[in-house]
Amino acid sequence: MGGNTGSVLAVIPARGGSKSIPCKNIEPIAGKALLAYSIEQAQQTPSITRVVVSTDDADIADVARKWGAEVIWRPAEISGDIATSESALLHALDHLRDTEGYEPDLVVFLQATSPLRRPGDIQNAVEALQDRQADSIFSAYSLQGFIWRNRGGEFTSLNYDYRDRPRRQDAPQDFVENGSIYVFKPWVLRQLNNRLGGKIAVYRMHVLDSFQIDEPIDLKWVEQLLAVRRPK
Repeated sequence: MGGNTGSVLAVIPARGGSKSIPCKNIEPIAGKALLAYSIEQAQQTPSITRVVVSTDDADIADVARKWGAEVIWRPAEISGDIATSESALLHALDHLRDTEGYEPDLVVFLQATSPLRRPGDIQNAVEALQDRQADSIFSAYSLQGFIWRNRGGEFTSLNYDYRDRPRRQDAPQDFVENGSIYVFKPWVLRQLNNRLGGKIAVYRMHVLDSFQIDEPIDLKWVEQLLAVRRPK
């Protein structure tokens, strides 16, 4: 278990524009807005002391406040399709510093499109960063197998030599970043303009908890996964 982590700020970027799913961040899933899942999960994390939603959209802001989060208005120049999450995170940190003199010890970045975090996942990720004396950590699921990569139509074995095939149980273990949880020290973002840097650690999640909502069909998949979890 980690010790005292000080002030921990959760930031959930949720802009209004979405081409694949209109109003994606507040689309209802199993009876509540998609954004609400991440807000609730942040609020239920003991280490997190403050939860903010960065948005440019009034409807998203209303939902965020309804579920108990603070709202930081994101400028239009960092709200378009090509705007990076890092720009929204940095804007949120700068806004809180400039208006309140507030600077957290850690930042937890949650994507609203990843509602399947298990109870304790965020807290465990924060503690893993502290226990491993890391500067940043990302959630991922493990992938053990023989991976090939397409390089301009030519396929090459990426994590093993197909001419000297190992036993499957001896195949390398790789990790796929699932986009669900990032925790970092503020200096990482400020100095590197990246959510990851310094000493980087990995927090493992199950592949079935790693689904992200990108396309309309994903809404149905996530609803089904949530239904399986509900007590009968």
